[in-house]
Amino acid sequence: MKPRESSLQSSDLFRHRLDEIINMTHPLVKLAQLIDWSVFEREWAAHFPSNKGRPASSGRLVARLIYLQHTFNCSDELLIENWVENPYWQYFCGESHLQHKPPVDPSSLSRWRRRMGEEGVEWLLTVTIEAAGKAEVIKPNSAEKLIVDTTVMEKAITFPTDSKLLECARKRLVRLAQRNGFELR
Repeated sequence: MKPRESSLQSSDLFRHRLDEIINMTHPLVKLAQLIDWSVFEREWAAHFPSNKGRPASSGRLVARLIYLQHTFNCSDELLIENWVENPYWQYFCGESHLQHKPPVDPSSLSRWRRRMGEEGVEWLLTVTIEAAGKAEVIKPNSAEKLIVDTTVMEKAITFPTDSKLLECARKRLVRLAQRNGFELR
């Protein structure tokens, strides 16, 4: 089913708004104000042609969550856990008041990524790079050439297995027996 239309949240008389609590010069706050998030709802609405079933999460919310996930290198579950604890992440995702419940189930993010495909995530990256250009955070010529470091460092890490641990213990016992004068077969 198509995503629900996002509605502006009304003010709550007994709760402080996030913009009254947080530092409005924080980078995530600035980025949230630079990007036109309604574009994602319009563009990604095509991924939900049916009107049957439960309504999908808002396209702008999912775009913001996926941006946070890639920026902070989180799993779906860790992203949602951190979102509940971090008021800057909540403000970045369009919340006006501090929330105590997750905005979506972590499994819905994987369904969104599957529907968007790689092109959708690349488009999200393009929009954020354009926002950085508007804010004059990056120079226009810095996006002309891309340098990618593909160096892979192999590590000499072996994972303990039961047979490996057993062999280490056997070798130590043999050394101890030889030091103490015991004859082994």
